[in-house]
Amino acid sequence: MNHRTIEPRTYLELSEEGGGAHKFYEVVVDGTEVTIRYGRIGEPGQSRTARHATVAKAEATAAKKIAEKLRKGYEPAVQGQRQRRPVTRRQIVSHRSSARQAPVLWRFRSGSAAFGIFVDDERAWVGNQAGDVYALSHDGRVTARYGLPDGVKCIVADDFWIYAGCDDGKVYELGGKIPHAAYEIADNVDIFWLDVHDGVLGVSDAQGGITTIDHEDEFQWSRRSAGTSAWMVRCDDEGVYHGHSAGVAMYDSRTGDRLWEVPTSGQVLFGWQEGDEVFAGTSRQVVHRIGKDGTMRSTYRCDGSVFSCAASPDGRYVFAGDNHSSVYCFARDGRRLWKLATGCGSAYSMQFHGDRLYIVTTDGSLACIDASEAAISAAEQGSVPAPVDVKMASIAAATPSTELETVTAAEASTAGGVVVECVQENGRLRVRVASPGFREDWRVQFPKDIRRPGARYLVDEVRASDRGGFYRVRGDIRRLG
Repeated sequence: MNHRTIEPRTYLELSEEGGGAHKFYEVVVDGTEVTIRYGRIGEPGQSRTARHATVAKAEATAAKKIAEKLRKGYEPAVQGQRQRRPVTRRQIVSHRSSARQAPVLWRFRSGSAAFGIFVDDERAWVGNQAGDVYALSHDGRVTARYGLPDGVKCIVADDFWIYAGCDDGKVYELGGKIPHAAYEIADNVDIFWLDVHDGVLGVSDAQGGITTIDHEDEFQWSRRSAGTSAWMVRCDDEGVYHGHSAGVAMYDSRTGDRLWEVPTSGQVLFGWQEGDEVFAGTSRQVVHRIGKDGTMRSTYRCDGSVFSCAASPDGRYVFAGDNHSSVYCFARDGRRLWKLATGCGSAYSMQFHGDRLYIVTTDGSLACIDASEAAISAAEQGSVPAPVDVKMASIAAATPSTELETVTAAEASTAGGVVVECVQENGRLRVRVASPGFREDWRVQFPKDIRRPGARYLVDEVRASDRGGFYRVRGDIRRLG
């Protein structure tokens, strides 16, 4: 080929009115290399480069990519003319509770309204709308801090891995010193909530849709529900449980086939799961307990719209938080056991762990409530401890970066860990384990933004996924120099 068939750089945008798509797609051809960059308009986005055997093959690949986007409604544009558009924020009004005060042991004011919470045996995590994520010990000490580029919608755990879903459309893994983007939702998905199970990401969105993405950050399937404003998604080995304005549905986790759907009284505003049941809190003041076989088992009635809900691991107790800054506890059969005021706003999210109820609230607080029988009984009589206000620790925030610490082969041999390498495979960058003792035919789940062709990395640990077929990196990632 003696002449170029396409331009060296093609920049396209798709921007829809009414809060729809607002994204760009750029293709750059440089000899035999094709670089694709994509993301939300006004942001740097994500890029990947593929090398081809000839210039002709590179141009053919670029032309195919451009044609695909044009068919989807993208149009040529001038970068910079359209500005970044904010994504949907959860807009719910909170009111003060008239109930007696809950026995709050300690509270931490994160500085901005908070949705994200996760609690395990070691720490309680909170993420807020300023993009700040903090980890605190159970006695109320700040032990870690992360600074993410946009508001944190939610924090979820997948075994050892902690993920934060942000308003920039990315999901960050927080297991190492530096947060890395593990997933990016690039196809017009305005995240309302997400969950991760064995490396597979489930995302519910503003239009009532549900999308799953695999461990390689590649699309699996997507479905539209009968409702909108899907705030609930929970995942397990068998299914994806999706709550929206009209009810809750279960989809087969692998095929996306809808297995059942049940209506709810009001719009689902939050969802939880324990064992063989899911829980859906609704705008009509109730929490529904639904079996994972699609049967409605119990209903728990509150005095206001239910912002959040949770359950004890054995299902004995069900908790709820309403829009009047109250928290509730119910017995399994639906009897209300108590209702108390948080004193720090309405609970957007909550989790029960070890006789304590952890909540994150509209005023940005992470609060630890003593939910033991003795403490609740005393609170109902008006006797509560003075809550400890946790001070903001002087810990520098770890921020996402594609620059990695470099170690030599000699340093790596004494440091321990596992070596993985990045290779070109069918035009894509894949990662495999280079250290002995691992399956050569399994790929490694690895952040896309730090992959470089031919590069080797030292990672703390590599674990097989529960269902098999691929490995997952755990801990810090360093570049082998």
